[in-house]
Amino acid sequence: MNAKVKFAVVGLGNIGRRHLAVIDSDTNCKIVAICDIDESLCKHYSELYNISTYFTDFEEMIKFGEFDVVSICTPHGLHCNMTILAAKSKKNVLVEKPMALSVQDCELMIESARENNIYLMVVKQNRFNKPIALTKQAIESGKLGKIYSVVCNVLWNRNIEYYSKSDWRGKRNLEGGVLFTQVSHFLDLLIWWFGDVKKAKTFTQNFKHKIEIEDTGASIIEFESGVLGSLNWSTCVYGKNYEGSITIVGDKGTIKIGGQYLNKIDYWDVESYPLPEDIVFDDKPNSYGKYQGTSSNHNIVVEEVVKKLLNERGNVVEGNEGIKTIDAIEKIYKSII
Repeated sequence: MNAKVKFAVVGLGNIGRRHLAVIDSDTNCKIVAICDIDESLCKHYSELYNISTYFTDFEEMIKFGEFDVVSICTPHGLHCNMTILAAKSKKNVLVEKPMALSVQDCELMIESARENNIYLMVVKQNRFNKPIALTKQAIESGKLGKIYSVVCNVLWNRNIEYYSKSDWRGKRNLEGGVLFTQVSHFLDLLIWWFGDVKKAKTFTQNFKHKIEIEDTGASIIEFESGVLGSLNWSTCVYGKNYEGSITIVGDKGTIKIGGQYLNKIDYWDVESYPLPEDIVFDDKPNSYGKYQGTSSNHNIVVEEVVKKLLNERGNVVEGNEGIKTIDAIEKIYKSII
């Protein structure tokens, strides 16, 4: 591969810095511009990664235009307008989860990408976790038989400082809710396996945090496939992240993907389909100092984006698939009792 894909990155918070690190380490990529409203961050990371051009205004970076794809790593409520602005300038987009904060915004993003003939790609790095890939194979091969139910627990810790030291976390118009931030990757997997959310009944509360969104919730879900689901989430867990797990119950087997970040198999009992003995589970979480997030497989996401842009059939999640998670989140929140 001779040509390098030129990236721009907007938003230099925790996830934006993760994008910078993995793009910089990929020999098929080059970071040509970065953008953040905090100029000190721009100066620091432009020096760290030897990036010659930075901006504090996204529109100015778009006008600069010397890149193939922009990674959008800003607060969720900004994703839609930034995507549309990039698309109108014929720039491909890699947008962090969640794709946006409403189905309507997602539809606007998809339409703009279609009209301007660009790729709109959504980060879904957990699909590359080894336990997730093995489970996907077990489901698609029919080895689990008829699947009856699924239980998903996202029981994490986000302390007071996580919200109080941020100018966007906990705000409804910028973060949206815990389902958008901490739970969206888990919902993506459930939809990927069992189809769209058909209906739900949900309870939420804010027990601990002085924020505009919930910090705890429980939902009973029926998927289009007929699978029944139980989704439980909280950012109130004492001390540290406790569990991020999915348990699948079928008539020919049961699988529990566990650990804190869907990074290991806690239980695998499937008829005539044993877990490979030589499998090593080495997926690591994203580390953000005082807390950790889900899988750090952003390097694989970037590799697949590069393949896609160089016409090598990259395995990416495009907008018309990414919107499904937002549709599910809307249905769950609208079902609050």
